[in-house]
Amino acid sequence: MKTIYRGKTKDVLKDDQARYLLFKDDVTGENGTFDPGSNTVGGSVEGKGRIGLIISKYFFELLEDNGIPTHYLGATIDKNLMQVRNLNIPKLEFVLRYFTAGSMCRRFNLEEGIPFDPPYLEVTLKDDEQGDPLISERLCIMKGLLVEGQYDEALRILIKVGEVLKKELAKMDLTLIDFKIEVGFDENNKIYVVDEITPDIWRVRDKNGNIPNQVDSANTILEKIRK
Repeated sequence: MKTIYRGKTKDVLKDDQARYLLFKDDVTGENGTFDPGSNTVGGSVEGKGRIGLIISKYFFELLEDNGIPTHYLGATIDKNLMQVRNLNIPKLEFVLRYFTAGSMCRRFNLEEGIPFDPPYLEVTLKDDEQGDPLISERLCIMKGLLVEGQYDEALRILIKVGEVLKKELAKMDLTLIDFKIEVGFDENNKIYVVDEITPDIWRVRDKNGNIPNQVDSANTILEKIRK
């Protein structure tokens, strides 16, 4: 199996038959603090990759059950591998915010926890050196990342994913604050949700009003989905 891309928390592999994501134990963050919004690896937690794969499997299957196409094709839990579709994946992240938090508060000098109704949508360019800047539909088309119509289509999918995640996490006594997804397109320009669906892509608030880091959140969710 050949490694074709090394990411912060996952590697992309392929063999003669398929493409895979290898979930690693690395955790994003900095200065000793874990943070799903960080662009750097802040440490490693044994078993984190396996738990992330179990959670991704659960939520990708949930999205599929709700009519949202994903790149998920199967998982080999003991090897931390998820088999995925081979798609064209633009270097973009689609962000949905139900409340102000994180980088938004720093960028715009806002207090944490201000609710959005309807949710606030953003699209960012995946570029660590530039700090993942916000990007418009026009610039996405100019840079050849998307074609006409795909920007709005991806935002519609983003809203649908939010509805599913918000409802499911509420059953676990967790309030969804914000999250981000990536999307990919096949040769017919059909859109799929890609990457992962774990606490690495969202912030939540527990019933006590605390915002757990992604490792603690993953452990809580793992207990819930195994019941």
